Amino acid sequence: MENDSIENPTKVNKYAAACAIVASMISIIFGYDTGVMSGAMIFVKKEFHINDHKTEVLAGILNLCALIGSLCAGRTSDIIGRRNTIVIASVIFLLGSVIMGYGPNYPVLLFGRCVAGVGVGFALMIAPVYSAEISSAKSRGFLTSLPEIGISTGILLGYLSNYIFSRLPLHLGWRIMLGIAAIPSLLLAVGILKMPETPRWLVMKGRLGEAKKILYKVSNTPEEAEIRFRDIKEAMGIDVNCDEDVVQIHESKQSHGVWKELLLRPTPALRWILIAGVGIHFFEHATGIEAVILYSHKIFAKAGVHDTRKQILATVGVGLTKFTAIVISTFLVDKVGRRKLLLFSVIGMICTLAGLGTFLTLAEHSGGKLIWALVLSIITTYAYVGFFNVGLAPVTWVYSAEIYPLRYRALGNGLGVAVNRLMNATVSMTFLTMSNAITIGGTFFLFCAVSVVALLFVIFFCPETKGRSLEEMESIFTRRKHVEDTIK
Repeated sequence: MENDSIENPTKVNKYAAACAIVASMISIIFGYDTGVMSGAMIFVKKEFHINDHKTEVLAGILNLCALIGSLCAGRTSDIIGRRNTIVIASVIFLLGSVIMGYGPNYPVLLFGRCVAGVGVGFALMIAPVYSAEISSAKSRGFLTSLPEIGISTGILLGYLSNYIFSRLPLHLGWRIMLGIAAIPSLLLAVGILKMPETPRWLVMKGRLGEAKKILYKVSNTPEEAEIRFRDIKEAMGIDVNCDEDVVQIHESKQSHGVWKELLLRPTPALRWILIAGVGIHFFEHATGIEAVILYSHKIFAKAGVHDTRKQILATVGVGLTKFTAIVISTFLVDKVGRRKLLLFSVIGMICTLAGLGTFLTLAEHSGGKLIWALVLSIITTYAYVGFFNVGLAPVTWVYSAEIYPLRYRALGNGLGVAVNRLMNATVSMTFLTMSNAITIGGTFFLFCAVSVVALLFVIFFCPETKGRSLEEMESIFTRRKHVEDTIK
């Protein structure tokens, strides 16, 4: 397997990092589409006179359509490649942004949001897979976290866009907010074509010569490249001593029957991987982060901040907190490990969600007269965002992109992303309704209870993967190895 003595554990290959950064640009566009809607919906609601239900649909439809995109992206990337799938995602984002920027009425705006949602599904599946497959074991956590940094950067830019363009006339401001994302989408669609395909996908297609050339570029030494090449060939059932540039890969070694093997007849190790990969995506959004990202202005209003521009400015603080925490976690994930970051993150979320529910309840019942409750509501909101983004947010994408065997990676990760988007859409489209039914404080107590279940899930289902090659993952998910990691 990938030998630590051959590879400098502290050195990140510059070419691999450049590839991962370019691939992560698609995540910036997605993050922008998510963050900008938080403020844009205030102005959309004023212009089109829509109720809370239509507001929820507008916010959540992006992720509902992303479910479709993520399910299609796995198979698509196996057929046409990881790089070309990013191009498709960029073009879809471009179309969605243009339609939303035009948005003469609510139905057209909703349709544009749906189109962009399909692009989101493609982007969320492919960006971490591309980064994971281009990187080595020692830098994989760092490079695979870059898409999450991209999302946080995009969300922050979306919030800043809300604040900058909020002074424009009502009919113009929100349209610029939504439509401007078309520009980076076009640039990325062109720029990504200069990046290489992942060596693992090339080997999966029998293109060994091309894969070897790329491995030499994304590895720190020729020895490291040869070891990685040997491991990938062995994982695909190819003779490790094969020196041919092109080999014929039997269909059964590519994608025929993969869904059946993954869902209906998995091995015990693969079943464990599937539970961990899908489960971590479920809990990422079932714990309520989208409620804060999309409806932070509503939360601050309940806490007593009633001026629209002050609400948007406070929301910018959410974006800054998210970005800062993600950057910190990026440098910790390969040093501290995935499992420890997850445990720290979820425990912190439990505490802050309990505090947020308590302080919002007190602030709401006092009619905004308890200034200390208002201040603590804002502080615990930021603290919750910080704890979430230092662990659960980035590790979810690193973990799910690295644990599946190559044969199942794209489809398995696509399934996880589909569940992720389903839970995201569920929270987005029900938060206002739940808040009206059980109060906003009660809703966050509910998210706190879900976070307790998430903690138990991490303890019992998520072994450590730090420093292990992608070809070793299946061996980690055995009962014996899992018991060892749980004890650690």
